[in-house]
Amino acid sequence: MPETHNIPKGFTPHPFAYHEIVTLDIHTLTNQGHGLGRLDNWVVIVPFALPGESVKARIYRNHPNYSDADLVAVLNPSPHRTKPACPLFGDCGGCQYQNLAYEQQLLFKQQQVHELLQHMAKIDHPVEPVIPSPAQYGYRSKITPHFQKPKKNNISAIGFLKVGRRQQIVDVPNCPIAAPPLNNTLTELRDDIFNHASRYKKGATLLLRLSGNDVVTDPKELAREQVGEITFEFIAGEFFQNNPSILPAFTRHVAAEASQNNTQFLIDAYCGAGLFALTAAKRFQQVKGVEISELSIQWARHNAQQNHIENAKFLEGRAEAIFDNITFDPTQTAVVIDPPRKGCDEPFLDQLLNFGPSRIVYVSCNPATQMRDLKSLAADGHYRLTRVQPFDLFPQTKHLECVITLEKN
Repeated sequence: MPETHNIPKGFTPHPFAYHEIVTLDIHTLTNQGHGLGRLDNWVVIVPFALPGESVKARIYRNHPNYSDADLVAVLNPSPHRTKPACPLFGDCGGCQYQNLAYEQQLLFKQQQVHELLQHMAKIDHPVEPVIPSPAQYGYRSKITPHFQKPKKNNISAIGFLKVGRRQQIVDVPNCPIAAPPLNNTLTELRDDIFNHASRYKKGATLLLRLSGNDVVTDPKELAREQVGEITFEFIAGEFFQNNPSILPAFTRHVAAEASQNNTQFLIDAYCGAGLFALTAAKRFQQVKGVEISELSIQWARHNAQQNHIENAKFLEGRAEAIFDNITFDPTQTAVVIDPPRKGCDEPFLDQLLNFGPSRIVYVSCNPATQMRDLKSLAADGHYRLTRVQPFDLFPQTKHLECVITLEKN
């Protein structure tokens, strides 16, 4: 029987009662990595349920056009279901796919990109098979566990958000997708925090970032990462890709796509600490990296200098005039863009189209906003899509990186 007590405030009791148990077949995965089934044409989302499975699920939230449910039991398991490496899988919200064979994870991510390409960009184009990560566990070079405000000088959990919950934290003593040195340091940090909880007057987010063979925990400290032949240094709290095992292949692909057709010049328009600009520099006569962050530009210049790369220069650019100080011939220029999850804003896309580079290589951790921007770039025949290549930088999770290449018509 559904519960009649402990119903959360604001719960909508239609079409299902709170904690009502339903049985349904799972048809596909959402772009959040959750199982999707239907009951009388009503969508029910069930994390950790896999396509082809029949499951029992417990409803905990009704939205205007779908419901959320917890997985109670798998009645008919998928042949691709595997045993998770982490005992917290299904409770911790950090991973979505540890119960799915890795080859199938890659297939679903490829399918996800293809569907977004068709539905959002309205373009029918083949999507290359996802490039797998050489490391499927122990690959993350950065984790950020957190804890809530102590109660009576006691901290109950240090970890990550519980699946489907907005505030509840699952205690995570060890994370299998994190690099082993991070877990060693996490054990030490956890012991110190639990034993000295009275120090903390509010909750906090921790930083653990790999730096060579060491672990950095101060966001303002220097971190190092080796990508192929290039050594990068940057501030530990700033953004840098956090799967070192795949970065050489990832950056080689971006450089190769940008340098096609004898392109002579490269602009890295969201250059950060110089990841794409410096790993691609040897393929071009000249490279310019552009960033609105003065701190990022300083580190990009530092990285160019320490790696003895003389043909790469870095400019602090204004958001409204990003290409103003660049004199490259657009017909001989490729532009690499790697924007935040929200994608590119309209003023940037307008500037990019006005500059009119020969090639655009668009890197994104959010294929949905990438495909939205692709629609703008391909409108009116400005650019044509030539390649769509996903990379699995985040095994066991719903996340992926996708690289699309466009050529000017």
